[in-house]
Amino acid sequence: MSSGTTMRAITQNTVGGPEVLSVTEVARPEPLPTEVLVRVRSAGVNPVDWKTREGGGMAPVLGEPPFILGWDVSGVVEAVGFGVHTLQVGDEVYGMPWFPRQAGAYAEYVTAPARQFARKPASVDHDHAAAVPLAALTAWQALTDAANVRAEQRVLIHAAAGGVGHFAVQFAKHLGARVIGTARAEKHDWLRSLGADELVDYTAVRFEDAIDDVDVVLDLVGDGQDATSTRSLRTLRPGGTIVAVPSGVSAELLETARSQGLRALPYLVEPDGDGLAKIAALIDKGAVSVEVEDVLPLAEAAEAHRRGEQGRTRGKLVLRVSE
Repeated sequence: MSSGTTMRAITQNTVGGPEVLSVTEVARPEPLPTEVLVRVRSAGVNPVDWKTREGGGMAPVLGEPPFILGWDVSGVVEAVGFGVHTLQVGDEVYGMPWFPRQAGAYAEYVTAPARQFARKPASVDHDHAAAVPLAALTAWQALTDAANVRAEQRVLIHAAAGGVGHFAVQFAKHLGARVIGTARAEKHDWLRSLGADELVDYTAVRFEDAIDDVDVVLDLVGDGQDATSTRSLRTLRPGGTIVAVPSGVSAELLETARSQGLRALPYLVEPDGDGLAKIAALIDKGAVSVEVEDVLPLAEAAEAHRRGEQGRTRGKLVLRVSE
């Protein structure tokens, strides 16, 4: 832990590969009115992190480096600003503050509006709690707010074994849907244990040849990889919906969907303390589990990015920031 006015953080001075990430000493933030100061115990690692590091993702929002990556936080409230009534010093919290603006989760402290946090699930440690916010909120909001998934609908989830995907499988099942997932064969048994009803090994068969009559597609891959979004239109029943998360909805995809009587919706997650409180309740009652593949120390953020970029992670990678 650093001094009272500074803190350790992972910063980058230029966009590029994982090697641009380094441990530095920066000024410790102070909470403004309605904000809390959170001592970060763990920080989740997400695909948007390495995309932003390279100059894509949220880099246009953050502007030119230097900046501090990371949006997933689990930690303890250290101080509260004027007007905060929902949290107090000592509360264990988790959140996805400020997204898509800089949250700076790869650091010992963050500040953000109190209502962008929720009390962390009591049944899991900070490492697992830090794996939840961005991925789980993406899945929850996409399924409930964007797609309005209802009981008995057929929901196809691409990249079902990933960070967002493994939450989406569980949330869709919780909503009463019949869940279909695409994933490598070695992950099928695990996904069935999470609630998946049907699974397709995308490396062995073209998924559009094996799946049809779907109400909702949650596409966590995007057209950038083998035209996944466009190919997914073939799986939808008339009036069906595709929610495209990583690359959004191109004009071509939108027009193709419309011409076939389908809906194509872009999606970007928003900070949501109330949503996190609902998700925490599901975790604490055992309805949703959190998969963490590995926990690395903050100083190994670059290694976490290297591993994440391989696209083979089961669940999430997490950085341990402090004990």
